[in-house]
Amino acid sequence: MPSTATLYGLLSNILDNSSNSGRHRSSTNISDGLKRIRRLVLTEGIPEVPGKPPLRARIWKLMLKVDTLNAEDYLRWVSMGPSSDSHKIKNDTFRTLATDTQFKGKVKEDMLIRLLEAFVWKITSTESEDDTQPFKYVQGMNVLSAPFLFTMPSQLEAFACFSTFIENGCPLYVQPSLKGVHEGLKLLDRCLEIVDPELYDRLASKNLKAEIYAFPSVMTLCACTPPLEEVLQLWDFLLCFGLHLNILCVIAQLLLIKQDLMESPSPMKILRTFPPLQARPVIGVTVALVKDIPEDLYRELVAHPYAV
Repeated sequence: MPSTATLYGLLSNILDNSSNSGRHRSSTNISDGLKRIRRLVLTEGIPEVPGKPPLRARIWKLMLKVDTLNAEDYLRWVSMGPSSDSHKIKNDTFRTLATDTQFKGKVKEDMLIRLLEAFVWKITSTESEDDTQPFKYVQGMNVLSAPFLFTMPSQLEAFACFSTFIENGCPLYVQPSLKGVHEGLKLLDRCLEIVDPELYDRLASKNLKAEIYAFPSVMTLCACTPPLEEVLQLWDFLLCFGLHLNILCVIAQLLLIKQDLMESPSPMKILRTFPPLQARPVIGVTVALVKDIPEDLYRELVAHPYAV
């Protein structure tokens, strides 16, 4: 296992050589670099070295393919002030990760409001001619924006990453009907029945379908479960390997507390508030689960956040 400093240097060099902005770098070199980064994120995680610039923001932007920033558009949307969803936004932002002092110390409520209002103006300004929108502001989007505001060096970068994440990664999660979220919950039940029929039957005997206990975890890609540092590590994995894997990450959390769920006369008391997130064990279980999912079901899993 490489030391933290060695791992930092290795990832930093790969990032420098994998930048999409490099004029003379071939697509093969960039692809190889991405594979190496993904492998290191999976096996080692993203290191933090005191006195060195954090790597997480660079890796997230690379995985999201955010290599240009449009400050002019962002400032224009910010300058437009309160949007039609302003009341809903302000009703959500004050409680975003409310118990996380580290988050509250770095990300102020007005930053959340500014980003979300700008996003609403962006999607409003790109409505199609029949006045339909592929997505809109929905409750939970405030929590999805939080990791970007916490991680990115600037609000402009946070906005660019969040917008790309929503528009390309999980647009069906933020439709008015939350179609992608509900589909994800159905897939969670189907996957759990395959990978652990005993636990599935136990929860089903208590009428506990994923819609009842897993909605927040699916909607927010587990960002609702503290601590934030563990959420960021889990998102490192999801952004590298696919947001669809969050469904298996939720199942992994269930499997890690399976004994408690099996023995409890009221499993919902445990599931009402998931135990503190442990990213590395969850990732390990998730990777092991992938091979147990039938190919056709896995294709549905991959597609559910963005494909009808």
